[in-house]
Amino acid sequence: MLMFNPPHPGEILREYTDATGLSITQIAEKLHMSRKVLSQILNCHAGISAEMAWKLSVAFGTTPDVWINHQKQYDLWQASQRVDLSKIEHLLNPAA
Repeated sequence: MLMFNPPHPGEILREYTDATGLSITQIAEKLHMSRKVLSQILNCHAGISAEMAWKLSVAFGTTPDVWINHQKQYDLWQASQRVDLSKIEHLLNPAA
């Protein structure tokens, strides 16, 4: 089921990073990534890749599925707001 206007995964990640008491630079170093990329995610300018989901799952004791699902829900909601489906035809007709 599609969540209504889910938060960007960066907003959720921000809660985790804030709880560490570490700086963004320190967290980026511990995740073996650039501070710039982490900052882009935290500021909702970039999404969470499969590789990032694995890193976050290890760092924060979650599963990669948690992060991928947050990203998926966000992406699907955003797409649902942009895509006009009114002219799309059903291709499979069970009555035929």
